[in-house]
Amino acid sequence: MKIYTKKGDQGETGLFGGKRLPKHHIRIESYGSVDELNSFIGLLADNTQNQETKSTLKSIQNTLFVIGAHLASDPDKDLKLPDFDEHAVEKLEQAIDEMDSQLPPLKNFILPGGHPVVSYCHIARCVCRRAERNMVALNEVESVDVSLLTFMNRLSDYLFVLARYLGKQLGVADVVWNS
Repeated sequence: MKIYTKKGDQGETGLFGGKRLPKHHIRIESYGSVDELNSFIGLLADNTQNQETKSTLKSIQNTLFVIGAHLASDPDKDLKLPDFDEHAVEKLEQAIDEMDSQLPPLKNFILPGGHPVVSYCHIARCVCRRAERNMVALNEVESVDVSLLTFMNRLSDYLFVLARYLGKQLGVADVVWNS
């Protein structure tokens, strides 16, 4: 299989199902942002020593691939897509609650930073928020499964709490914002 097809040289790309769209279409922006997020989560997983976190991040990456497949598919075709785990949001919420129970209460806004792993969490969180915004914009013109939107919203919360949790494990204090 060749890596290049030359079909995108004129600014269009194909969805699963064959439909062609301009590369700037909000559907393409949506799954492109999800793909970017998946890459940053891979970077984060590669740079953390916490095995439980690595396992959770790997599961998240698999879920993001499923979301990407849904977004990259022609909504007008009846295609067999990978199933979205109906418990994925609950799993994130449980992980958030578990980590948060081990953290001091948040009393200030915090700045990203303090350690590279903490910063990678915040970068992933920001990319997640952008992907979510793109998906919401797509949902205004073409229906997006609400469970996918909910997952992305909860994932950004998970990444925020993960930044604080890993920082605590690394002995790094939150970088408090002083206005």
